[in-house]
Amino acid sequence: MAAAPPISIPDAPDLGRMRRERLDRLRALLAAQGIDTLVLLGNTHVVYATGAIWPLADAGRANFEQPVAVVLADDEWPHLFSHARDEVDLPVDHLHPPVHLDFDEGVAAFVAQLRDLVPDGAVLAVDEWTHAMSREPWLRFADKPKDAGRLIAMAKAVKTPDELSCLRAGLRITEQAIAEVQARVAPGVRQSDLTATFLRTIFDAGADANILDPIWQVMPARMADGPWTTTGDLAVPLLTTERELAVGDVLWVDTGISHLGFHSDFGRTWIVGQEPDARQRDQFERWRSIIGAVLDVTRAGATAADLTAAAIRAADGVVPWMPHFYLGHGLGIDSAEAPFVGSDLGEAFDASLVLAAGMVLVLEPIVWDDGAAGYRSEEVLLITEDGWEPMTDYPYDPF
Repeated sequence: MAAAPPISIPDAPDLGRMRRERLDRLRALLAAQGIDTLVLLGNTHVVYATGAIWPLADAGRANFEQPVAVVLADDEWPHLFSHARDEVDLPVDHLHPPVHLDFDEGVAAFVAQLRDLVPDGAVLAVDEWTHAMSREPWLRFADKPKDAGRLIAMAKAVKTPDELSCLRAGLRITEQAIAEVQARVAPGVRQSDLTATFLRTIFDAGADANILDPIWQVMPARMADGPWTTTGDLAVPLLTTERELAVGDVLWVDTGISHLGFHSDFGRTWIVGQEPDARQRDQFERWRSIIGAVLDVTRAGATAADLTAAAIRAADGVVPWMPHFYLGHGLGIDSAEAPFVGSDLGEAFDASLVLAAGMVLVLEPIVWDDGAAGYRSEEVLLITEDGWEPMTDYPYDPF
């Protein structure tokens, strides 16, 4: 059998084609599941369905004028209800003023518009519910809505070449800013100074938003020296403060941005003001052996359980990731989305999750050596038919 051709990522995305292919996927899933209408409140779900991008004060809920999208199975275009309509490439009759779904009056007005679009007896799927929506009989009871969030997750799991192009551009902006930050890391520099450098650089380079407040966390040498947690695990990530860096500080770095509606993710470990010592270099080599073992089994058709088993074997039977996170997660319109590998969903879930070509995966194992802190980095990769391809090439300095 001939090998599958590699995924070709264009230098610049065709945004119109990307939106059309997304809607084609959504309509195919609607038809397959017998759903007539999607009602989407989740910010990133609205971005996926409409292509709308707006500045976010909060990645979860921007404000009371939360954008809402409605996708009809038999309509070429989605409907957008939002104050951010000027830059959206949709027909005028599909652009509507914002709705206020936290209030009974807002829900009543929205349902009146929705009933003009949706025939009686139509099957709805809704991704999120406000309290006011749950009190609306036509929405909550008459149509027995399905879960639209699950359908969106299915649609966006495998990325198109244009989506991969957007992702790669966002990753490059992130790493450009990270390089500026890393050049400033020195004793006496405040964590908040590093954040200022990062934010200035990403927005100068064209980022839409800062999705994850930059983490430059100084890790304790021993777990007992860190903040107490209810689970007894590491306290990470913690918010950045005005703390001044000191010689020998071990920084776990974690951050991400939004560009063209796609999120990035970046993680590394830095040592302040000196080279890593022998024990720290050993941590890095152990981390490299774990990530290498995982990559050896990573390809389309592998299960999440294949990846977790490889990681645990390479770590001599120890689970080399934080139990309140995961060994790996997807990346796209959300900074952490399906597929999830080694999550608290359990071993049966990992065994059932099969990787597919076109998925993007962020691997983030850790090595913790109590008494000498630990090492953590993130690798962003594209799943292919016969393996994987790196989406980034940022170095591991100072290791």
